[in-house]
Amino acid sequence: MLHHRIWDPFLRVFHWALVVGFIANALYTNPEGALHHDLGYVLAALIALRLVWGVFGPRSAKFSSFIPSPAALMGHLSDIATGRKKVHLGHSPLGALMILNLLLSIALIAVTGYMLTTDAYWGAGWVESLHETLVIWAGVSAGIHVGAVIWESLRTGVNLPRAMITGVKDIPQDANIVP
Repeated sequence: MLHHRIWDPFLRVFHWALVVGFIANALYTNPEGALHHDLGYVLAALIALRLVWGVFGPRSAKFSSFIPSPAALMGHLSDIATGRKKVHLGHSPLGALMILNLLLSIALIAVTGYMLTTDAYWGAGWVESLHETLVIWAGVSAGIHVGAVIWESLRTGVNLPRAMITGVKDIPQDANIVP
């Protein structure tokens, strides 16, 4: 196995804090309660920190290093369709799109949640509906993300969940690696 250090401590803590915070707020807190609102602010702050880290953090954290081109997306889809096993050192192109989707979705959940606390939008049905729809979208996206991570781990032989815990991708010696 080749050991490739990829996810820095900030990214790993951010990832798992976002997971726990989103699940707690979506499933366990009272939407009208102070804990729900406070946790929403914490999640918004996490997203803001991630945006800063995406510009100033290490290469693997920078958005410029993993926003995929259309050709990279098509290549990844082609690899999956034809059974080619290419291991991406960072995010795969489809994984990168999912990360962007989840960051944007949770940011919009925070914005609409905040809007519901203001005099201008308190009780506005469309804002509440949008907020709830975004939570459902983010939850479905997260479920797809988890399924894809498991599937891609089995497909490529790289334990992606362990990499998000340890920060190290263990890549098989014979893997076809994409930088």
